[in-house]
Amino acid sequence: MTLALEGIKVIDLSRTVPGPFCTMMLADMGAEVIKIEDPGYALGMIPDQEKHAAHDYLSRNKKSIALNLKAHEAKEIFYKLAANADVIMEAFRPGVAKRLKVDYETVSKLNPRIIYCSLTGFGQDGPYRDLPGHDPNYTSIGGAVGLTGDHKGNPVIIRAAVGDIGSSLHAVIGILCAVIAREKTGKGQFVDISMTDSVLSFMTVSLLRYFRDGFIPRRGWSSLSINVWQCKDGKFITTGLIEPHFWERFCRAIGREDLIYHHRAKGEKLHEVYGIIKDTILTKTRDEWTQIMKEADTCVSPVLELDEVVNDPQLQYREMFPEFEHPTQGKVKHMGMPIKLSDTPAKFRHFAPLLGQHTDEILKGLGYTAHQIDELRKSGTVK
Repeated sequence: MTLALEGIKVIDLSRTVPGPFCTMMLADMGAEVIKIEDPGYALGMIPDQEKHAAHDYLSRNKKSIALNLKAHEAKEIFYKLAANADVIMEAFRPGVAKRLKVDYETVSKLNPRIIYCSLTGFGQDGPYRDLPGHDPNYTSIGGAVGLTGDHKGNPVIIRAAVGDIGSSLHAVIGILCAVIAREKTGKGQFVDISMTDSVLSFMTVSLLRYFRDGFIPRRGWSSLSINVWQCKDGKFITTGLIEPHFWERFCRAIGREDLIYHHRAKGEKLHEVYGIIKDTILTKTRDEWTQIMKEADTCVSPVLELDEVVNDPQLQYREMFPEFEHPTQGKVKHMGMPIKLSDTPAKFRHFAPLLGQHTDEILKGLGYTAHQIDELRKSGTVK
């Protein structure tokens, strides 16, 4: 079976989540992804390498070479790989790649067709360029945390990795756009992805309303349409009753047709209607309401815990948690691919590699002899 990105070679210098998620998607679609790993980094972080590799879907379908990029000989190996690559992904803080001499300017001289993606917290320029950060920092500055609050209006941390994964997806889009552009121009280019910039994509509706009307939503305000409601069993449902017909069906389903005309209630009336709905929802369990609202054909869903998410029939049917047989770890679940292509679908080819598992194979492919590889290993250049 032909895979969509078959023939594309990717060199992955990234760690943690954002960069690897991007290259996982490219690998699932058929790209050859070679992870360049620090010989000592993973060993200190992960005690049980084999168990981790079985469950590390971020590194599935990839190869691993362990290179100490601070060594001159390792840089030479990297340059040989880069000379024949299509894409390089890195997620160092700005300036680190240049200090290591593995930056776009250096690589593009060896390979003008290279597409070089740098994925950082704040981008390659601007006053925040050199600041450290993690997802809570990017979602705060990007405005997402500012929209999310408790009933008192206090902002709360968004546990879903909006900045990390949002930037991963933008990196995939940027890389694929550059691949298409290269077919027209014959040249590669630099792709600059900021996690903070990417958060703004999730702010689309709020930003539109602010630019148009100057509207700034209040955290924790009472909303009749979009809300989380507690049920009799202590579990929750969510409502997304934006359109009038969905609101009408909801009101009929809870036996309160008298509320249909108060969809946009304000002031005291809003609080009155809110209280009625709150008390009504508390009369049945989450699953009872879910079934009632399903039959009513309106926008109400259960709030699922993680153990319920992985067993949800819709997500199971969509193969979002495929199970694979590992030679030593038994059956292992992974996250599935959300992009469904009819003719060239994504494919699981193999589990994540162990640290440096393909070092010899890759070096031999570059023309190194067994003796040269032994010497490189003895010097600590490779593992």
